Amino acid sequence: MGGGAWSTAPAWLSDGPLIIRPAGISDLESVVGIERDSFADPWSRQSFESSLELDRIRFMVAVEAGRRSETGGETILGYVVALLLFDEAEIADLAVAPSARRRGIGGLLLDRAATEAASAGVRSLYLEVRESNSAARALYESRSFVAVGRRRGYYQHPPEDALLLKRDLGPV
Repeated sequence: MGGGAWSTAPAWLSDGPLIIRPAGISDLESVVGIERDSFADPWSRQSFESSLELDRIRFMVAVEAGRRSETGGETILGYVVALLLFDEAEIADLAVAPSARRRGIGGLLLDRAATEAASAGVRSLYLEVRESNSAARALYESRSFVAVGRRRGYYQHPPEDALLLKRDLGPV
């Protein structure tokens, strides 16, 4: 799995601890379900499987500590996929389950991705966001991302421009 030594210390939500840990193959069914519920052009299961195999990718899931699904496994509440390339990184995918939104999980996932990236020597973190996605844009702004460009026609379903956002992580 892509990665290195990652911290799995719990982050805290107002209603209890949240564990952010490296994703594994057993998480993919839940991740793909969240992805389909979140995006008009979702990633395929194969795309997520490939992400597990690359050292330059940090693929993390958020699980509620102590909470189990109906099948007895952990309940995946969200995930983030970050691609690290030398001193730059890109948040390639980020989503939170619809039932878990507005609890701070997206922000905690972004924070952990930024921490992992910075510890790997990354100085600048980028992402694209739909121009009309005001909730996501507010989240990114709250995490010090600023608009640095526009990608015309980036999204296909429905057609829309993407805003390119950047966060400086500073010197290593």
